Amino acid sequence: MAVELVFEKKPNWLLSLNDSRLMIKRSATHIIRNTDQLLGAFFQPIMFLVLFSTVFGGAISKSLPAGISYLNFLMAGIIVQTVAFGSTTTAVSVSNDLQKGIVDRFRSLPMANLAVLNGHVVSDLFRNVISTTVMLLTGLIIGFRSHASPLHWLYITGILTLFTFAFSWLAAIVGVFAKSVEAVQWLTFVLIFPLTFASSAFVPASSFPRYLKVFAVNQPITQVVEAVRALILGLSVGNHAWLAVSWSIGLLVIAMPLASWLFRRKTSQ
Repeated sequence: MAVELVFEKKPNWLLSLNDSRLMIKRSATHIIRNTDQLLGAFFQPIMFLVLFSTVFGGAISKSLPAGISYLNFLMAGIIVQTVAFGSTTTAVSVSNDLQKGIVDRFRSLPMANLAVLNGHVVSDLFRNVISTTVMLLTGLIIGFRSHASPLHWLYITGILTLFTFAFSWLAAIVGVFAKSVEAVQWLTFVLIFPLTFASSAFVPASSFPRYLKVFAVNQPITQVVEAVRALILGLSVGNHAWLAVSWSIGLLVIAMPLASWLFRRKTSQ
């Protein structure tokens, strides 16, 4: 009696999800095993936090509202800056895979085309969690104190997670578009440096000249910083929370399909 074997074909979305899971595991393993990345995730936020709080604290604290120390004011800005600059690792990783021919090897396998991008973007969140945790612990040691409730910390986590995904997909565009890793480094610097330093991350936006203030108060990083800062300090969030979420979703809606299209186009040549 013949026995007919029937193999159940898995849906395409389930196969893509499994491929993305494997690529996330691959990228996360690279972070753990790469000493340079781990040292950067640990020491860069500590260096920025300690230097900014000690060098600029005495001068800037005079312009802050009564009862708010510069360290408490600075914490939100340093967190968002670390997340923004951390996204450059996504761009470098994507560019490395394309330049070294790793993606060409993956194309010979029955795997989802965008799993590579998904792996780098999601693992970027893992890296930023490490950096943010180290920074908060360092801040507590040197005097940072938060007035946020557990619910507020949940809101902060949500805002930062959404912002991380948005900037990581923007960085993925740079990684696909650039022709070399060196080009990735200066392109991401040109993109992120003005947004972080021309914002309220380190000083109140009210201290800027008029022309720079208009830009600073109407760009995404300022909105994310102000929302996180208000939640950390137990102040009124105002419009900053929904503006931060709106900016992040808007960037994600644009960057995600654009990065995917560019990646498909480049890997199909």
